[in-house]
Amino acid sequence: MVDITHKSATLRVAVAQAIVKVSAQETIDAIKNNTVPKGDVFAASKAAGLLGVKKTADLLPDCHPMPIEYTAIDYEINGLEIKVLITVKTIYKTGVEVEAMHGASIVALNMYDMLKPIDKGVEIHHIKLLEKKGGKSSYQNQYKDGLKFAVVVCSDTISAGKKEDRAGKAIMAKLKSLGLKTSHYVIIPDEVTDIQEKVNEFVAKDIDVVIYTGGTGLSERDVTPEALLPLLDRRIPGIEEAIRDYGQQRMPYAMLSRSVAGTIKDTLVLALPGSTNGAKESMDAIFPHVLHSFKVLKGWQH
Repeated sequence: MVDITHKSATLRVAVAQAIVKVSAQETIDAIKNNTVPKGDVFAASKAAGLLGVKKTADLLPDCHPMPIEYTAIDYEINGLEIKVLITVKTIYKTGVEVEAMHGASIVALNMYDMLKPIDKGVEIHHIKLLEKKGGKSSYQNQYKDGLKFAVVVCSDTISAGKKEDRAGKAIMAKLKSLGLKTSHYVIIPDEVTDIQEKVNEFVAKDIDVVIYTGGTGLSERDVTPEALLPLLDRRIPGIEEAIRDYGQQRMPYAMLSRSVAGTIKDTLVLALPGSTNGAKESMDAIFPHVLHSFKVLKGWQH
């Protein structure tokens, strides 16, 4: 199965359909009047569809088992066609499109099985996804083109040339994967004055997002929060909480990180961990959703 451990759980919704076509009005009447020999077609098929949704991962090898937190099954009769509509919801890391389509398929097959003794011309058509919400596709346009990013690596050893930077490059790789460009990339020592000078410089240059990596731990030289906090106009605790919560689910030491998020004028300032995994996970936790902040900061409308 595809690795989804880097994803965050969000509300996922999918709506799917199947069309069951019968050959005579008498079949429709039998369904409505509940005179089909095998029983109540709509009720029995709904029960089958609910099982189908929940059993999807048991039958399709690449589907992830997941909690199904809501399933609705509805029917619309149009002439000799019965439209089956299934809505599935979950709060999870991956979507429920296949679950919805599988459920619609099972409903249609059960209807076929129940109706075949009285109608040899039953057909199943147009099993397809009608709608999906949640996850990456629902949030990919929450920012405008042209945002400028600066990545600042805070490390005595890296700035002295004794170690290669990987965390800063991981941050830039994440930005690139989202179609975002890094306009500035610098490496500085763990010094309060250097950290403050850089953020002031980038704010003056109208850089939209300044991302620091390093200096958020507990050693004496970890001073990035102390340097940035006095300069912030507003702190954004929700971003900090999201970073730590995401990291804590993957590494128990994440609770020791002192990540910082806030704004200086309309520049978003982020201070992330200095470890490569810590930087990657922090970026996964908040991007691209964090860029929705610019809808407010810059008054952008979608």
